[in-house]
Amino acid sequence: MNGKAPLVVVGDALLDRDVTGRAERLAPDAPVPVVDDCGERTRPGGAALAAYLAARDGRDVTLVAGVGDDPASRALRRLLEPWLTLVPLPLTGPLSEKTRVLAQDRPVVRLDRGAGRTREATDAAREAVRAAPAVLVSDYGRGTADALRDVLAARPPLVWDPHPRGGAPVPGTRLVTPAEKEAHGLAPQDGTARRDLHAAAHSAAALVRHWRAAAVAVTLGSRGALLSYGEHPLLVPAPAAHPGDSCGAGDRFAATAAGLLADGVLVAEAVEGAVAAATGFVAAGGAAAVPSADAAPAPPPGDDDPCALAARIRAAHGTVVAAGGCFDLLHAGHVGLLQAARRLGDCLVVCVNSDDSVRRRKGGGRPVNPLADRVRVLRALACVDAVAVFDEDTPERLLADLRPDVWVKGGDYAAADLPEAALLQKWGGQAVLLPYLDGRSSTALMERAAEGAR
Repeated sequence: MNGKAPLVVVGDALLDRDVTGRAERLAPDAPVPVVDDCGERTRPGGAALAAYLAARDGRDVTLVAGVGDDPASRALRRLLEPWLTLVPLPLTGPLSEKTRVLAQDRPVVRLDRGAGRTREATDAAREAVRAAPAVLVSDYGRGTADALRDVLAARPPLVWDPHPRGGAPVPGTRLVTPAEKEAHGLAPQDGTARRDLHAAAHSAAALVRHWRAAAVAVTLGSRGALLSYGEHPLLVPAPAAHPGDSCGAGDRFAATAAGLLADGVLVAEAVEGAVAAATGFVAAGGAAAVPSADAAPAPPPGDDDPCALAARIRAAHGTVVAAGGCFDLLHAGHVGLLQAARRLGDCLVVCVNSDDSVRRRKGGGRPVNPLADRVRVLRALACVDAVAVFDEDTPERLLADLRPDVWVKGGDYAAADLPEAALLQKWGGQAVLLPYLDGRSSTALMERAAEGAR
């Protein structure tokens, strides 16, 4: 057992296909690009992608979806079988397929075929939903949620990911997750044509009331998500902005939010985790980079191995930056240092002293904040890509594993205090000092706090 709650996903499965190649010329008979050297890859789509991602997170997942015996349905079954339990519903026609043609990783055209819709619910599907400890509805407007609406209404799901062509979420749904454009289209209209944060907040609040949902989270792409319970919204910003392929990011968001809610976290925490997971999904390449069915599971979101991150950046010929310290009372000097460090390369790994290591260096009264709190605060910074912990007095053993190209320390250190500098030279790395903001230090903060208490 891994401690993660099981999840039942109810929705419309698709088969997605990417045809990728290079486009360096136009066709002689029409002004359209010619895509050469094409490779093809299939993956689960729609509700099947959400279920597949949740299963690869280490959850016990059951997918209730329309799947027939046509070639596309058989291909989808082969992709899903090693990872989850499928409860199929009958279709009126072939499974829907979406084929994207990409050149230099940019979509050129999309080809759709297969108009199969879920014909009816089955006893097995109804029982799977009734017995589910947690339910995610991934509605792509092809009839599955409508066929099971009565049983879903009797047991409202944790998360409902809606579609403009689908029905409304059942009343009592804990969290509904429309994209910004969907939210504006689905909300009762007030005549405004605005498409800004104010409009998103207005749409979210209107949808909470209209759908009688506990909460609505409007996903805003690279800006994060806006969570509303009907009044004052909570904006959850993305930890970083990535210009990559956003296809599938909504499924990643919904699957993560549902899983976290099933594990017992609060709605706001689930949305925060879902924003981070969707951001990481886009940064990794989006749907085009979804692992194949025979690939080993990836580390769960938020627990990325810093050494694996460094290896990925090096493999892409990027620059790995590492910075170290206790970061006991995070202040403006720390933040300025870490922001400057991140600008030196393509990722920043923060190496932080364990509690025992801090005590040996700073004395019995430190750290003020325990390791778990210090790591959580560091991970929340947009400039920090990963956090690694070391228990020794210096991080040399950890650095030997990470092998960063640049090692950064605050400017209050002298060269003689940087034993890591010689280590970095062994693989061609460079240790550098960056200036702190003048007058900022954890010790000074503690002294001022003590004076104020007196």
